[in-house]
Amino acid sequence: MPTFRAAAVLAVFLSLGTAAHAQSTLTQPPGWVLDWHDEFDGRTLDRTKWIPETGGNGWGNHELQFYTDPPGNVRVDGGNLVIEARKEDHGGRHYTSARIKTAGKVERTYGRYEARIKIPRGQGMWPAFWMLGADIGQAGWPRCGEIDIMENIGREPDLVHGTLHGPGYSGDKAIGKPQRLDQGTYADDYHVYAVEWEPREIRWYRDGILYHTARPDTVTGDWVFEHPFFVILNLAVGGAWPGNPDATTAFPQQMLVDYVRVYKRAR
Repeated sequence: MPTFRAAAVLAVFLSLGTAAHAQSTLTQPPGWVLDWHDEFDGRTLDRTKWIPETGGNGWGNHELQFYTDPPGNVRVDGGNLVIEARKEDHGGRHYTSARIKTAGKVERTYGRYEARIKIPRGQGMWPAFWMLGADIGQAGWPRCGEIDIMENIGREPDLVHGTLHGPGYSGDKAIGKPQRLDQGTYADDYHVYAVEWEPREIRWYRDGILYHTARPDTVTGDWVFEHPFFVILNLAVGGAWPGNPDATTAFPQQMLVDYVRVYKRAR
């Protein structure tokens, strides 16, 4: 009898989990319809959607990692995108990690951009979910525009940041706002990070909580957010903002992404 009860409880638990996953997949925010998504349910990264970027040039922020392409640093496993930072020598750098983008594959003007992410922890860790203007090759940065949907630096475990970069307000002059957890740290669990980007307005959300809004009259330069952008996911190590890892930082560290979903306004 105890064995039967255990099996029954397990069956109910699994069925509820499946139903919850199905509901999560089908539910859409009011006023929005699903336009593009990746649920990371396959066995490998879908390269019809994502392009890995590689290199170890500091990426404009004095970062320490070399971004690579193999599964050790970027893979799909257990329904998640896994971006893993490792302490290992590669290409003249002492850390490896990964960075992927949708440039040339998925580029949109406006929409709700949402991802469910569990971030890593530790001094020097810098996970990000963000967007760049698709005209970066012609306009350059920051005139192309940058929308940082979620960034965290390891020394601030209970804060994430939503930020805009543009001409006259880039780098340490960027315009944004942090969102603090009431208790615990962001690395303890998954959270949903989103922006709703509409003509002349961008709104930032964490777990459905609106915490920042930007409009042309809130920036200190040209508003450059009325053209196509692409999505980037990456995990940096070190750099000018987070500082470098120290003796307290454990490796490897993982950024886990359950899904990325892009919605458009319902007609």
